[in-house]
Amino acid sequence: MIKRKFQSAIKEFLCLFLAGMLLASLGGGDAVAQEDDATVQDVFGISGVLLKKITVTARKREELIQNVPLAITHFSSEKIEALKVNDLESLAVSMPNVALDDSISGMAIANFSIRGVGINNSIASVDPTVGVFVDGVYLGQTTIVLFDTFDVESIEVLRGPQGTLFGRNVTGGAILVNTKKPGDALEISARTSFEGGGESLNSYYMATVGGPVSDTVGVKITAYTNQDNGWFKNLHTGKAFGDNDTRMVRSVVTWDPTDDVSLVLRYRYETSNSDGTAGQNQRDFDINSHDFSIDEEGFREHRNHFFSARVDWGVDFGDGTITNIFGFYDADGSALIDVDSSPQSALHIQGWTPYRQWSNELRYAGRFFESLHATTGFYYFTNEISYHDRRYLFGGNFIQDLGGNYYVDTLGVFLSFDYDLTDRIMLTAGTRYSYEKRKAETVSGTPKPAPCNVATGPACPPFDFTDEETWNSWSPKLGAAYYLGGGESFEANVYGHWTRGYRSGGYNLRNTNALDVELPGPYDEEKIDTFEAGLKISTNIGILNGAVFYNMIDDVQRVITSSAPAALGGIAEEIHNTADVEAFGFEVDGLIAVTDQLFLLGFVGYVDPEYTKIKYDLNRDGTLDEKDLALELPRAAKWTWSLGATHDAGLANWAKITSRVAYSFRDNLYLTDDNKGYTPAQKILDAGIDITPMDGGFSIGFYGKNLFDKVKHGSYVELLPEVGGGSFAPISRGRTFGVQLTYRHRS
Repeated sequence: MIKRKFQSAIKEFLCLFLAGMLLASLGGGDAVAQEDDATVQDVFGISGVLLKKITVTARKREELIQNVPLAITHFSSEKIEALKVNDLESLAVSMPNVALDDSISGMAIANFSIRGVGINNSIASVDPTVGVFVDGVYLGQTTIVLFDTFDVESIEVLRGPQGTLFGRNVTGGAILVNTKKPGDALEISARTSFEGGGESLNSYYMATVGGPVSDTVGVKITAYTNQDNGWFKNLHTGKAFGDNDTRMVRSVVTWDPTDDVSLVLRYRYETSNSDGTAGQNQRDFDINSHDFSIDEEGFREHRNHFFSARVDWGVDFGDGTITNIFGFYDADGSALIDVDSSPQSALHIQGWTPYRQWSNELRYAGRFFESLHATTGFYYFTNEISYHDRRYLFGGNFIQDLGGNYYVDTLGVFLSFDYDLTDRIMLTAGTRYSYEKRKAETVSGTPKPAPCNVATGPACPPFDFTDEETWNSWSPKLGAAYYLGGGESFEANVYGHWTRGYRSGGYNLRNTNALDVELPGPYDEEKIDTFEAGLKISTNIGILNGAVFYNMIDDVQRVITSSAPAALGGIAEEIHNTADVEAFGFEVDGLIAVTDQLFLLGFVGYVDPEYTKIKYDLNRDGTLDEKDLALELPRAAKWTWSLGATHDAGLANWAKITSRVAYSFRDNLYLTDDNKGYTPAQKILDAGIDITPMDGGFSIGFYGKNLFDKVKHGSYVELLPEVGGGSFAPISRGRTFGVQLTYRHRS
């Protein structure tokens, strides 16, 4: 079956190739060619950024996106502003085969998935499959990656394993967030947004000022706050729910002491205080509604410090650059949520998660013999997690404490070559060696003589489980690209590669079972081999990109969540290497300039993973059989597609008007391995209009998101009758209307 599907996928790819050639034959129209950015911007207004030549850093050097043999989606600062993107989750249905979801809903825990490769849990010790890198620094925990997007220069989403250059835990892909640096002139901008559509007002206030303070030093300060009074309505209290107070300050200092050396220092401090989770019990409410009723509204508190330092030194050797990136992240968070999702106090869970990480990457990139580009380097990462989980059952009459400490040390060495065999053929080869040591100290969910807290004290009884394990892995890559042509009106290339990636093994810090029933680990690494072929075409009136991929995943890591008796805390979560999986899929995205002012853009993605070998009882019926093989992989929507348009127009020669509309679809998504929990298909309609006076100082935008008011669930847990029954299914906000005011000044 897989072979037939792969053959079908190849046919799809050939169709894409022919369609791309047809698009290329339309070149030479009246639309403006991709000259420099300023020309395009002047002609097209905001929509002009869609056709400008885009530079990305997907291979740890600056390259034009259409020349990079990878499947990439790029969001510039202008596009982020036009789409009214506030955080990474706002891009949840903006790319083919990509699901950027929040499992708890509301800037809490990222469960990102790309091409069906994702996670389905909120355990602090479980690593992601989609790595998030902010200014080159890897963020090592899913609770800290829902990054705000104000004053962000660009976001690059790389689909498929990126292990050679980016290391472990990028088996699905990588997201690169690049924040802005001070420019060569004084720049001031301020923005405020007001959103409604739910129970109460949600407002954002943002400002930034930056520029040179001397010939060699630049400084930039950014401030951001989100004051949300609650989109939801808690039917138990009849009041608005979802209050949020987030505040952030980010500073950047640049120093260029010589023409060859540059230093960039960044520091961010952020605090967030909000209500708990809008958990829906689907026993009581329709899955397609935003209705819920809880007695414990809970809370979420989070604060973090994030510092990074980057040095770039141009050297004569290979006309190259030596780069060192140091990162430090310190965070402390706690939360209380109503898991029984009802007006009864059956099961409430409170958690504490202090977290700290350090990392450093030293690399060199240069070009030799006019045809060989080499990138090599060393990487070190370490983090420390303290986690505590307290469960209050039956109004606090029964309390269960569990948790532990977690220590991770990782060392990586990587080398990548791109060799221009001819002026049209490029060969790629590379590999990465990773060594990783993990240590866990845990307290299981067995009864304690008195309440205790691993994270904050008082100390729990001695750890009942302590273990340490090491892993070694190689992440090789082989590929080739063929450039079909070049020029102002037509550029194209086809590429193919094989690459391997790993997701770290580890331990379960949320083990509710006694040790004679279930150990916290270790579970083993997850390995993925991907074969990908792609096509990229650029013309003076449009862009078309397509890719076909085939994944083979061994020892898939899964958190198996099931309802449990009250004595085990109401919910049991075990981590196992459950199965082997094979998947094929394809994706196409592109845009075309119908006129100088009207653009059509869209994408389509398809992925069909299936289990080929079962190693754990996924449906919990006591046997490994065909019923397990027939289950759908969680967080792997088969179809994703979108169609949209942007239009620029003038208003009596005093203002530019940009309007946009987009309709996006994502198939229903299973949230659990037994397929009992799912979120309905997403049919999202977004629209907006921005008005900018010709002087460009002020602008105003009106927009609507999720205008069909579709429901999205972040996760799903089935509950036993003795702890309330039904389900815990957190829901995200629905329909939103907004107005945004922006001021800009440059001198």
